[in-house]
Amino acid sequence: MDAQLIWTVICGLAILVGAAGVIIPVLPGSLLVAASLLAWAFAVGQPAGWVVFGVGAAFVAAGMLSGAVLTGRAMKARQIPGRSVVAGLVLGVVGFLVVPFVGLLLGFVLGLFLAELVRQKSVKPAVSSSVAALKATGLGMLAEFGFASLAAGTWAAGVLVYFLTR
Repeated sequence: MDAQLIWTVICGLAILVGAAGVIIPVLPGSLLVAASLLAWAFAVGQPAGWVVFGVGAAFVAAGMLSGAVLTGRAMKARQIPGRSVVAGLVLGVVGFLVVPFVGLLLGFVLGLFLAELVRQKSVKPAVSSSVAALKATGLGMLAEFGFASLAAGTWAAGVLVYFLTR
């Protein structure tokens, strides 16, 4: 079997894991997609590989940036402090260790809510701001996933062009 074909399959699987990792925080995300594109460009050693890497890396960067901007803007609009999200992340990690996979999400939601409850001193506003923070996080993840999917599509098109013109 051809080494370039083996690397193509390995990189394709890594790109799938990376795209899924944008949505499932336990898995590596966009950076794995970019690293896989780079590995594939080295493996094929042709200009097509480097073009795919450049375009795909631009999509990955745009996705990470848009995810951060959309999430940050929505959180700022609701005046939700970063420490509430950090509390959610810390409890998410603890939750993951206690109940693998599901505990991450449950811990994050619980940590975010508890931090907001301490800050707001009332259940109703804490629930409202926690839901807004979760929506903002989801919107950011959706944007990043969309761009990771564009990077994956760019790679798939590059694979077709590379192997059909080889």
